[in-house]
Formats: sequence, structure tokens, C-alpha cells
Amino acid sequence: MKPSRRGMVITLSALFVSMIITSTFGQPVSAESLNVTQDMIVKKNNLPKGFVYIDDMIPSVHLDIRYYGEYNFVGQHIDGYKAPLAIMSLKGVTALKKVSDELEKKGYLLLIYDAYRPQKGVNDFVRWSKDAKDTKMKIEFYPLLDKRNLFKLGFISSKSGHTRGSTIDLSLVHKSTGKVVDMGSPFDFFGDISNHGTKLINKQQTGNRNVLKNAMVKYGFKPYSKEWWHYTLINEPFPKQYFNFDVE
Repeated sequence: MKPSRRGMVITLSALFVSMIITSTFGQPVSAESLNVTQDMIVKKNNLPKGFVYIDDMIPSVHLDIRYYGEYNFVGQHIDGYKAPLAIMSLKGVTALKKVSDELEKKGYLLLIYDAYRPQKGVNDFVRWSKDAKDTKMKIEFYPLLDKRNLFKLGFISSKSGHTRGSTIDLSLVHKSTGKVVDMGSPFDFFGDISNHGTKLINKQQTGNRNVLKNAMVKYGFKPYSKEWWHYTLINEPFPKQYFNFDVE
């Protein structure tokens, strides 16, 4: 299921961008519009040894697999995503389940945007970055940046930790209401407001990010300083291996 696009107008003023993101993107959104109806998906169940479907081990998880649809910074379906599913190394999901169990007791459920990513999907990002004319998603995802600099700035990489199978992009959902927790900026927004420790969000939003961060770090994940949603298992099982099987 593709999430609905949320219209907004952003100028190229950094302050105004921060205000718009905080007041519009930061507000909780109904998880029903984001969560995939899992009983409509037929899993191939042909994963390489050491990989599992995350929802098989964490049934309460919510999925909003952005690269399966068109609402992402590229603006199109990404190669290798044949189903809106989240796949991860068994070791990674085992640690993630501990995160989920702890946070559920505090009233939160996990919301996953991306997990294992095929190398062909990463290659899709590289092709997109070389087309300077394709900026249809600029206002929503990188209003203050030149897309040609996204690699240099560390937002995109030609070799991604996701492809090794133990990196995940995620947020939280309130268990009681089914609404997305306000993190102060949306997933895949490239800019300072998405950094850990940014001063561009309020105290509550910072606290929400820390709820996720503290639990992830406690169970062995390392945060990425520029993206509040991005975590990698420190003791990942395939540290030098990049996979290319489809998400299906």
C-alpha cells in the first residue's frame, strides 16, 4: 500500500523549512495509511541462509516500505523491491525483537521503512543521482541541497550497509492510537534537521528520538549521526558481504 503524499510549500530558507517540517511532517499520522496489509502478500520464502522476514519474528511490526512505492526521494519504485516486505539477518532481527519487546511495554510499536536493500536498488540510487534534471521530489526530501552532493554529504552511498542485511531504517508508532510518533522530521529528509542532536526540533521530538535511540543502542545497534532513523547492528554477521537478492 502506498502512503498518500502530503502537500506542502517550502521556500529555500533554512528556518522556514525547519518550521514547515516541524509543524507538518512532524505530526502523527494514522498508521493505517502506512501499514501494509500482510495477509495480502505472498512471501517467496526463499531467502539466503541467515535471513528472515522481520514480521515473522516480530508480528506487531508496522511496515511502510518506501522503496517499493513511489513516495521516496527518487519518486519511483526502486529496483529489487518486488514486495513491500522487510527482510533482515537473523542476528539483526533477534536483537531488534529485544528492542520491540522493551518498547512495547512502554507503549510503542516499531515502524519500518527499509531493512535489507538489494545492491541493484543501491545502483538505482546511483543512476538517479547522475540525472541532474530529475528533481521532482526535491521540495519534499532535499529542498536545501543539490542532489549531486547527496553522496558527498553522506546521505547516499554506492555501497550501503543495508545491502549487508543488518541495517534498518525505522521509527515508532503509538500502540494505543496507531499513530506515528513525532520525530521532528520525516524519514529520508536530507538536511540538518534529521541529525541526531539537532537544535532544529523541540524537546518532545528530541525525547521521542531518544526513546528509539536508547533502546537500539542498548541492544547492539549503532546510530548514524545524520539520520535519526538509521541503525546498523554492530556485530553484524556479514560485515564484508553485499547481497543482491530481491525483496519478495
